[in-house]
Formats: sequence, C-alpha cells, structure tokens
Amino acid sequence: MASFSLHLSPSYAFRNFTVRATQVSANGAPFSKSKSGGPVILEIPLDKIRRPLMRTRANDPEKVQELMESIQEIGLQVPIDVLEVDGAYYGFSGCHRFEAHQRLGLPTIRCKVRRGTKETLRHHLR
Repeated sequence: MASFSLHLSPSYAFRNFTVRATQVSANGAPFSKSKSGGPVILEIPLDKIRRPLMRTRANDPEKVQELMESIQEIGLQVPIDVLEVDGAYYGFSGCHRFEAHQRLGLPTIRCKVRRGTKETLRHHLR
C-alpha cells in the first residue's frame, strides 16, 4: 500500500489517505490473493505451465475450435486448474482451453493455482 497526501483547499489541512492498487489480467479479470492459503487466480505464461499428461490423450479438434472462437469473442470464462510445486506450474486439466490459447497465439492463460507438495504431484502423475 502507498500513502499519499492530498491538499483539498487553502483552508483545509493536509489529509492522508491510502490508495490500494490492484492489477488486472490481460482479459480484464482482477487477480486475487488468498488469505487462507487456498487457490488464487493468476495470469501465467503458457510456456511456464508443464503439461506432464499431454500425450495420454488427444484433444477434440472441434471443441478446441469452438473454444478458440469463444475466447476471441468473450475471453476465457473459466480458468484452468494448475498445481504449483516449488515454483513450477503443472497443468492437469483444461487441456482444450490450454490448446485453444496456444493456437490463438495468446502468451498467457488465466489459472486457478493451488500450492502442492512433491507428494501431491506424484499422486497426480499416477
């Protein structure tokens, strides 16, 4: 937080007030911070998200195309779920949305980020 002084008029003394800055993602959605340690919404570069299960199944091309059109028109409506372990991001869901962003050439994607341990990551990889 930053503190500023504002001079209202010559007859008033200086008043102090606080300004709270919030960042907004590329698609206009505000970033959120979790006070309880729960998930947070962040805009993450696509190249920073590891997709360890990407080769286990192919995405439906029609669904990806529909998502691309929707994202171009109204933006991403539901963030993908990402697990953050030791500063690295792992995506296990939202495969179609992720591919749609890639094919559109978008640099980032909105994610619901949960923190996890290496054990949690191993559980997801089974």
